[in-house]
Amino acid sequence: MTEREWVQFHRPENLAKSIAIEAGELLECYQWRGDADRERVADELADVLTYALLLADRLDLDPERIVLDKLERTRAKYPVEKARGRSAKYDQL
Repeated sequence: MTEREWVQFHRPENLAKSIAIEAGELLECYQWRGDADRERVADELADVLTYALLLADRLDLDPERIVLDKLERTRAKYPVEKARGRSAKYDQL
């Protein structure tokens, strides 16, 4: 990326938009078939992950830490004894 000087285009808003765009392309893999081409899925998922990691870097966020923090908040919102085997939203448990 540095060799192409693309960092100048990596403002948080652009990276967030790119995540959404690439996620749409990932979803498109499954648009008409449940068994999408694995290589194409891998390519699109790589794009989503790349932009997500670039955004985390740009915002000075540690990807592992923010995932673990989010999982902890999710555990609190969805206690096992209420949520096991259910897809209800936390306010409906």
